[in-house]
Amino acid sequence: MANLISDPNAPEFTRRYPNLADIRLGAEALYASDEFFAVKERMLAPTEPVFIPGKYDEHGKWMDGWETRRRRGPGHDWCIVRLARPGRIYGVDLDTRNFTGNYPPGASLEACYCASGEPGAETQWTTVLPVVELGGNAHHYHAIENTASWSHVRLSIYPDGGIARLRIHGRPDGVSQTDTELDLAAALNGGYIVATNNEHFGRASALLQPGRGVDMGDGWETRRRREPGNDWCIVALAAPGIIERVEVDTAFFKGNFPDSCSLQAAFMPEATTQTLITQSMFWAELMAPQKLAADNVHTFTLPAGKPITHVRFNIFPDGGVSRLRLFGRIAKA
Repeated sequence: MANLISDPNAPEFTRRYPNLADIRLGAEALYASDEFFAVKERMLAPTEPVFIPGKYDEHGKWMDGWETRRRRGPGHDWCIVRLARPGRIYGVDLDTRNFTGNYPPGASLEACYCASGEPGAETQWTTVLPVVELGGNAHHYHAIENTASWSHVRLSIYPDGGIARLRIHGRPDGVSQTDTELDLAAALNGGYIVATNNEHFGRASALLQPGRGVDMGDGWETRRRREPGNDWCIVALAAPGIIERVEVDTAFFKGNFPDSCSLQAAFMPEATTQTLITQSMFWAELMAPQKLAADNVHTFTLPAGKPITHVRFNIFPDGGVSRLRLFGRIAKA
């Protein structure tokens, strides 16, 4: 499965904002000071890191992450990553899982913004995460307070060692005013999950990822409901807009897809998270309940409506959905 919830106690930014260092979204590891034991690209994989006993290659023990050789002189190792989209960084996860005697004792993160091209010798880097201590075989979560927009990051490890995964959770820069139809819920356009009542088997943020799901783990899946009611999540649109078309994809969900789904919506640009959660059950209906089928893309056309900023996606009573697309046009300012 591609989207297992490996740490249910992870901070909110890991659930709300997409991983801008995800290689599936277009992120790329550009340069590294060294990658003798394990190549830098593995650090950006969307899957959870694995340890395979007895697996070796020509350089030594095969490790699922980025790992440098043992440094025997001054200095430290580093890797530069181009983010999938420029945007604000809300938090990072420096994941050393499966690295026990070979993790770096410390790490830091710098960022830059390149309007075009890649960073060079003259690039000015800004420290967004000063040097922090790392331990072995663990997640290391750090919120980022800097509110600027960044296109690239440089991860430094002190002095050497291995990082299983680098996850940079942030919100891409907002879409510009256009009359073109857009997926206003897409994570890469700036849409994000505000809240959900349950994501036992799969995170709601997967709904907003590009492409179709790769397996049943690559979607939002709730636990089996044993009481009255239904499951839901709230989506903040990339920009205030008018929704014209909806796609609900239940790819790979066959014995566990929801019976039906509906949409409610509101225009609440200044609302807090708790206000949105509390009021969402009373929002106006955007799409009446529609029957769903297994492993299928469902398309629904909506009548012309008013601008909205948030949508509540209801599934009845529970189950799994791979992707949610909310196609529409940005409301004119």
